[in-house]
Amino acid sequence: QVQLVESGGGLVQAGDSLRLSCAASGRTFSRDALGWFRQAPGKEREFVAAISWSGGRIYYSDSVKGRFTISRDNAKNTVYLQMNSLKPEDTAVYYCAAEPVGTYYGMEYNYWGQGTQVTVSS
Repeated sequence: QVQLVESGGGLVQAGDSLRLSCAASGRTFSRDALGWFRQAPGKEREFVAAISWSGGRIYYSDSVKGRFTISRDNAKNTVYLQMNSLKPEDTAVYYCAAEPVGTYYGMEYNYWGQGTQVTVSS
């Protein structure tokens, strides 16, 4: 059974940093793109960042570019999201996803984690 398990969320103040991790089990994703998405209360899920299997291609949403960094460790089957200079508007449930069906920034991924809450207070 394939599982993606996020961790690292929490409650922080504006300007703080958090590092999210997403560990995959059940199969290797070393040849697949991985992505991070988020969903704030009352809003639709949105793309945050994605990384190709080799790490050679990386994409960010405009809202996080320059503050967030996505990376991966294929040996550990894990993807990370380093979040710096956090803002209250970054408050959301963050989801990792694996194996996109279409574009990296689209919602069509074959596998999703259960999400981890990130809350940024002002």
